Amino acid sequence: MNETMVCAVGNVATQPVYRDLAVGASARFRLAVTSRYWDREKSAWTDGHTNFFTVWANRQLAQNAMASLNVGDPVIVQGRLKVRTESREGQQGRTSADLDAMAIGHDLARGTSAFRRQGRAEPATAGPPPQPEPDWETPVAGAADAKPDEAGRREPAAVT
Repeated sequence: MNETMVCAVGNVATQPVYRDLAVGASARFRLAVTSRYWDREKSAWTDGHTNFFTVWANRQLAQNAMASLNVGDPVIVQGRLKVRTESREGQQGRTSADLDAMAIGHDLARGTSAFRRQGRAEPATAGPPPQPEPDWETPVAGAADAKPDEAGRREPAAVT
């Protein structure tokens, strides 16, 4: 309920790694987020500090990330921020920041992308038969008492 949701804009820093686990697919990659600011003295944009996040994607998002992302791609990642600190053999604790991704997409401010919808698998169980498509055509004024044409259909209304 009280999770820290963030939106990070950066570049894919490592090639995504895919694992097919018992609980479903999982993928991870490193995201480099570099701040930029206008340097008045140089009259130019300057790179600031770079933060690195490990992005974790699960299930269908993991499969789509593997098929879509490459090193250097500009991306936007929305997800839950998780900061961890771990100590190893008496060394000072190492802090890492992970993003449990809910959405990943290319940053269209820096390039173009071609989206392809992923096909869905047909359900294994047979459900109720599909309902017929409703007749959305608007009847012509005064057509309530008009006779249908010989095929049993009404003329579609003209839209102006």
